[in-house]
This record gives sequence, C-alpha cells and structure tokens, in this order.
Amino acid sequence: MNQLKFVTIIQSVLITGLVLVIAGLLLLRKTHQEEESETVPASVEVPDSGQTVIESDIIYETTGQKIFLRDAEFGEIWIPVLADVPACEYQADQYVTRNNLTYYTENHKIISTFGIDVSGHQAEIDWPTVKKAGVDFAMIRVGYRGYSGGKLVLDEYFDRNMQGAGDAGIDIGLYFYSQAITPEEAVEEAELVLSVIGDYKITYPIVYDWELVTTDIARTDNVPVKTLTDCSIAFCERIRQAGYIPMIYQNKRTSLLKLDLPELTDYDFWLAEYNDQATYYYNYQMWQYASDGRVPGVNGDVDVNICFKDYKNYEAEESDENA
Repeated sequence: MNQLKFVTIIQSVLITGLVLVIAGLLLLRKTHQEEESETVPASVEVPDSGQTVIESDIIYETTGQKIFLRDAEFGEIWIPVLADVPACEYQADQYVTRNNLTYYTENHKIISTFGIDVSGHQAEIDWPTVKKAGVDFAMIRVGYRGYSGGKLVLDEYFDRNMQGAGDAGIDIGLYFYSQAITPEEAVEEAELVLSVIGDYKITYPIVYDWELVTTDIARTDNVPVKTLTDCSIAFCERIRQAGYIPMIYQNKRTSLLKLDLPELTDYDFWLAEYNDQATYYYNYQMWQYASDGRVPGVNGDVDVNICFKDYKNYEAEESDENA
C-alpha cells in the first residue's frame, strides 16, 4: 500500500514537471515572437535620392534630409524634409545687433526692418518714443476668439494703437488670435478684421495667428491637421480677396507637426522661435525672435521681430510687375 502511494507521488511529480517544461517553452516562443514583431530599427535612413510621402490622396516628395526635434517621451525625433516647401536661406553670420535691436544684412548693408507686436497686454504705449527707439513696424492685434466659448472679442486697445502707431509714422500690420475649429469660423474672424480697418493704412500683412492652448482645456484641442490647414487657407484667402497681404503666424514645432505645409506655400510665414539663431528649416518672411524684448515707450516686455521682406514697397513692386 505504501509502495503504491509512493509510485503515485512520483508519477504526479513527473507529470507536473513535464507540464511546467511545456508551458515554459510555449511562453518563451510567444515572447520571442512578440519581440520580433515589436522590434524596429533605432534609426531609419532616408535615401539621398528622395522618397515619397503619401498623405490621403496627396503625394509629397522628400529630399532625403532630416529635421531633428526634441520630444518629452522619445527624446530626439526626426521628420523628413519636404522638397515641396522652400527652404530658409538666411545665414547666421549676417545678423547684427545695434542699440539692442537685431537686423539682417547683405554685403554689410541692413536689408531688414525691426518691429514689435502689441495688444491690450501692453496697455498704453508712447508711440513717438517707440518710433524714436528705432521701431520700423508694429503688428497690432485686432482681437481674438475665446478658447472656451468661441466668442469673438475686439482688442480694447486696437484703435488707440492704430492711431498712435500711424501718427508716429510707424508702418502697421495686423494679426488676429484665432481659436477657429472650422474654415467658416476662420472666415468670420477675417470678416471682423476687415470690418474695423476703416481708413487705417495697412502696409504690412494681416496675419492668421492660431495657437494651441496648453494651460487649459480648449475648444481647439485635437483639431485635425486638415482642419487647421483649411482654416489657415480660408482666413488668408478672404484677406487676399480684400486686397491685403495674408500671412500665417506659427511656432516651429506646431508648424512642422500640425500644418500641411505644402498646401500653404502661397502665403508668407511669420515664425515664432525664441532663440539667438532660428533653427526652423523652411522659409519665413518675419521672425519673432524674443518675447521679452525691451523697447523705450513700451512698459514691460514686448515681442520683437525681424522682417526680411520690404512690405512697405511691396504694393508698388506688384503694380510695376502687372503694368
């Protein structure tokens, strides 16, 4: 009886061991299969001859070059350079700073203009002093759309800034802070801008300034790339139809990851990148290089900009070309 019990125990142990071995082999095989399916190359080389990127029904050509970015989760990341979008040609060694204002030069001659962009946040501005300090142009906020309820609001200092800058002999451009989520809302914003221009002289662009709200929940959270691109086009085309120069304002990261850039090459671009040297790969006509600039006549910090295009004489040049 004891011998039979002993044999039974031995058999149970052997069967249990065999089951464990089989289970272990199956688990090892499954883990190996999962590792093979999830493994990707650490880096992917883009052929120098270029490649094709397909987005929906649109095909974009890439040059084989890379744009590197920093990501909070992945660290360094990259995206391919689009051949369809003009590259920036400004040279880092051609910037100069005089009286704390930065300019761009060619053949040792300044070819850029210096400007500020302002809104009700700056409150009262001494525009004659601003002009005397060397400011050539001012980008003035017309208004904004609320990021929560979507209400359109006119900047409370708009008329005072327009009158003051104009009287001081400063060239003027405009911008509208958008939170549009449809092209129809973007057109509505453009219509508001056009409705308040009146007899004011606008020599610089009218800008579509759509920004992500990172400090709160906003109606623009998760807006698709196509929608944002269509909103930008809708605003700019309405501004162009009215006879003004349209422009798109955006920071480097949002521009590269959230805008369909090949669809927007018809419009001038205002880059926001706070740096000693801009690292944005593509072309731009205006660069907002700091948000903590100090200019006599303005209380506190103010955004400061370099403009590379002669907008003041742009209309005359266009007329000559069409004559």
